[in-house]
Amino acid sequence: MSAPAWSLVLIAATLSCSSLAFGADDAPRHVLPASPDGDLVVGLCDGETSVVAKGIKPGDAMTPEQGQRIADALMGEWRRKHPEAAWDKMIQVAEADAVGQAKNAGKDAGPAAVAPFQAQTYGAFDARDEAIWKASTQQLIDEGDRIFHDAKALGGTVAISCDMCHPNASNTHPETYPKYQVQIGRVALLRDMINWCIENPVRGKPFADDDPRLKALEAYIISQRKGVALDYGKH
Repeated sequence: MSAPAWSLVLIAATLSCSSLAFGADDAPRHVLPASPDGDLVVGLCDGETSVVAKGIKPGDAMTPEQGQRIADALMGEWRRKHPEAAWDKMIQVAEADAVGQAKNAGKDAGPAAVAPFQAQTYGAFDARDEAIWKASTQQLIDEGDRIFHDAKALGGTVAISCDMCHPNASNTHPETYPKYQVQIGRVALLRDMINWCIENPVRGKPFADDDPRLKALEAYIISQRKGVALDYGKH
């Protein structure tokens, strides 16, 4: 079997074994190191960097100034580990990182060498990583496609499915949310309008915000408008 074929098999096996089933509680858990004094420990969004807020216990009320000091400490620690990085210039940093990868791979470090690498904030990822992410995203979109066309999966009671009014998610315009929706009487997100439709024409029960079916429907609807410019608030 050729190398690309093996890669596809490996990716498929990874997806099958990684609990991608919708509704599985498989989110990464970022465990923060405990403070020996029982002080508050706060983690950065990279899932790795953390600082101890000395003298502050979990649950203590803090001032904005104290919060800012903690944020500054977190960013200071992150910058210490990434001295070459500039938080407000991550694209340039990522491009520089790609050049470094190209050099390490013994390639020309010009624009052509940088092109295969994608800009990343916390480090470089290889083609296999990106293929897995793409396949995972497509799996969610495909599940949304299935639910969109299935009245029973929507929880409907009158045999109406989303595609009967919106073939291929037409006239849903996810790129225009958030916007004021007359039907709802307030500014709504896409998921609010999905639930309105489920509750009214579909005659089902609205999905909870963390319902995997709602996430899948959002993914499918957004995917059908790929390439359309974001224009929130448009009617």
